[in-house]
Amino acid sequence: MSLKNNKHLPLDKFIDLALYHPKKGYYMKKNPIGKNGDFITSPNISILFSEMIVIWTVAFWENLNCPKKINIVDLGGGNGEMLKQIIFSSKKFSKFSNSCNFFLYEKSPFLIKIQKSKLEKTKVKWIKNFKKINNYPTIFIANEFFDALPIKQFIKVNNRWYEKYLDISNSKNFKFINKSFKIEKLKSKLKIDINNQSFIEYSPLALNYLKKISKIISKNKGGLLIIDYGNFNWKMSDSLKIIQKHKIKQNLNDLGNSDITYDINFNLIKKILKNFELNVAGSTTQRNFLKRLGILERAEIVAKNMIFSKKADLFYRLQKLIGKNEMGTTFKVLLATNKSNNFNLGMK
Repeated sequence: MSLKNNKHLPLDKFIDLALYHPKKGYYMKKNPIGKNGDFITSPNISILFSEMIVIWTVAFWENLNCPKKINIVDLGGGNGEMLKQIIFSSKKFSKFSNSCNFFLYEKSPFLIKIQKSKLEKTKVKWIKNFKKINNYPTIFIANEFFDALPIKQFIKVNNRWYEKYLDISNSKNFKFINKSFKIEKLKSKLKIDINNQSFIEYSPLALNYLKKISKIISKNKGGLLIIDYGNFNWKMSDSLKIIQKHKIKQNLNDLGNSDITYDINFNLIKKILKNFELNVAGSTTQRNFLKRLGILERAEIVAKNMIFSKKADLFYRLQKLIGKNEMGTTFKVLLATNKSNNFNLGMK
């Protein structure tokens, strides 16, 4: 990948190039999801996950007084599996299904091709920005969306703040370097207290998305459901990870061939959403969220007439989703709604 005329790149610019370069970016040239990819997502582990999302979405629609039209927006739809199952399962609720406008926001042309093959004969509309979303109540679903956005990192050394850059002058050995930074710029942008922080990590692009999403929700009613790996720590730390073939790597040099990701700081997201005047209805672990929606009961019903091997596989996959040492606690869930809304199903 060409890095001409650039010796030093801010971390977010480097990640953007590695993940989203039009021809050689990681997400632009391959399907990273599944056994033969670099990671797996909840919708691809078990259909039960998407069924719970449908139950949650129908309940939210009812909370909004069953509007005749509602927008369901899948942010970064991966291989399209979650939206496919949402559309299929929602047909069990005909009035809800008929009210839905399904949108899929995706940046990768490669993944769009996969999604379109999986979602053919559906009424999904692919969008490149939010301007094409009409003025109906809108539910945004962000399953492992924000962790794929480029981040900036700042570090405090001897009471002075620095921004992390990549020295890419040697294409075989990229190195982190620190450049002096005026932290006041960040204070005014994030509107957070940084007095107790010695490290700050955030995504400018995530901030931009949250601002746009918040405006739509405030104007049209609705909410944002975020499901992602992350933490509730007030003290920020370096969570940058390079993932290849389901394993964490240390090497940044294999540009465009590895996923670069980070842990979502949900307390920071909460603060940002409140600053954008949304109601943060609650947050919890994926384990608690899915159990409160009835995933255990659903699994028992589905397993009832299964042969032993298929039943064992079903509960193995279920354990992946809700296990305490699996995605159940690693993944967190956050819901934000318009100010006047009190919907919090799955949060408490």
